[in-house]
Amino acid sequence: MTATAPTDARPEPPGRDRTHPSDAAALARFGYRQELHRSMGRYASFAAGFSFISVLTTVFQFFAFGYAFGGGAFFWTWPAVLLGQLLVAACFAELAARYPLSGAIYQWSTRLSTPVFGWFAGWIMVIGQVVVVAAAALALQVVLPAVWSGFQLVGGDPAPTTATGAANAAILAVVLLVLTTVVNVLDNKVLSTVNRVGVSAEIIGAVLIVVLLLTHSERGGGVTLHTGGAGGPLSALLVGSFAAAYVLIGFDSAGEMSEETHNPRRTAPRTILTALASAGVLATLMVFGGLLAAPSLTDGRLATEGLSYVLTSSLGPGVGKALLVDVALAVAVATLAIQTSATRMLFSMARDGVLPASRALAKVSPRTGMPSGPALVTGIAAAGLCLLNLASPEAFLAIGTTCIAMLYLAYAMVTGPMLLRRVRGLWATGPAAEGEDGPDETGKPLFSLGRWGLPVNVLALAYGLFMTVNLAWPRAAVYDPAGGHWYFQWFTVLFLAATVVLGAAYRLARRRTGAVPAEVPALSTVS
Repeated sequence: MTATAPTDARPEPPGRDRTHPSDAAALARFGYRQELHRSMGRYASFAAGFSFISVLTTVFQFFAFGYAFGGGAFFWTWPAVLLGQLLVAACFAELAARYPLSGAIYQWSTRLSTPVFGWFAGWIMVIGQVVVVAAAALALQVVLPAVWSGFQLVGGDPAPTTATGAANAAILAVVLLVLTTVVNVLDNKVLSTVNRVGVSAEIIGAVLIVVLLLTHSERGGGVTLHTGGAGGPLSALLVGSFAAAYVLIGFDSAGEMSEETHNPRRTAPRTILTALASAGVLATLMVFGGLLAAPSLTDGRLATEGLSYVLTSSLGPGVGKALLVDVALAVAVATLAIQTSATRMLFSMARDGVLPASRALAKVSPRTGMPSGPALVTGIAAAGLCLLNLASPEAFLAIGTTCIAMLYLAYAMVTGPMLLRRVRGLWATGPAAEGEDGPDETGKPLFSLGRWGLPVNVLALAYGLFMTVNLAWPRAAVYDPAGGHWYFQWFTVLFLAATVVLGAAYRLARRRTGAVPAEVPALSTVS
């Protein structure tokens, strides 16, 4: 019995899609035709996850924030968050082996729980991804004006927390989103090539930055024992953890691209884990090196300019700016990868007929193998969010923390039902798709946590819920430091609530009109 019926009888893609028969047959068992082109190997799958995380983009974007609130001790939040996310990633690796489908969070949550619960998980995830696209594009402001003052198009102070910096960030972000949307419409092979080249350059640049920072140390590791901010050490570290929480998300992108990956049951689980582990180690070392190499910890620049200040001051303007160019490239590739992930989520939900304008959003070009409708929707929506930066500098932080909280909540909406199935004894150690036992594409057993599955799952869910609450907590000192903007203090909570209410209103309207489609059933209903 298949999990869902195809939404239409579109023909198979033409010969350009060199899909192995076993890959197409595995997808057919879920009731879907092979429409996206399978052109991604293991490194391209790894690049999908690594470029979403993008240590150069995110560490440079949030280092100043983390140091401003947590002081040097915010370094310890990095290994802590990495460990928590590895627990989540291990659960996702099991699911990626069993459900190699685009729209991973939506598909996994639906098959582990109910169609309604899975729909809300997908809805929250895709809205969160769109917000992440906007937040990543805004990161150009942290880098480009430091490379050349001419990139500060509106003049004035380039710091993202100022009015001129926020306005310029919006302009640069919209320009970048136009470029990434074009690439996301062009061709799967073009997209994959840009991702691979960009990730290779980012890894080389990140390693080089770590080595240079560690060899230009100004102090010892004792700096990591000093906290900053108000409310005591615990409060400082809870807020300082936002930086690591923002960086170490998106590893599930390798699962999002499963329908475009060769041997996805074998490849995706391993690339999910390796992308997160390698990015986490690099990010932690980069933060450590930045704290050791900063010319000063007390002049205020580390808490406002972050790593850009450290590079240009410690390594000299020539070397520092050259490395910042690599960071700018990483920002562009990260924005592209995150937009791609959101596009695949929209496509996956649309082909099940559970979104507005599903028919248009589910169309895939036979020539390019790309769903252009979702790419355009994602690009336009993200650009609109970026323009919020024109209204107030606080929008930058509000957008950034909101997207993290939404992704953490969506992750918990997968690990939660997964844990419930384990407790009920419904999760075997090696089930394949839709109740069928079997190996992966190479004939080897599917990735499994075995006896460690239950404790890992418990800790993954507990960690995810804790971080969701921590991120969404309406701290005035964080979200509305200047005062007078209560809506920024409550922005994350309000945005989450609005997302859920809007989704519920849409589903209610569809139900009243009798336009509710036949949705993917929960795994428990599959015989």
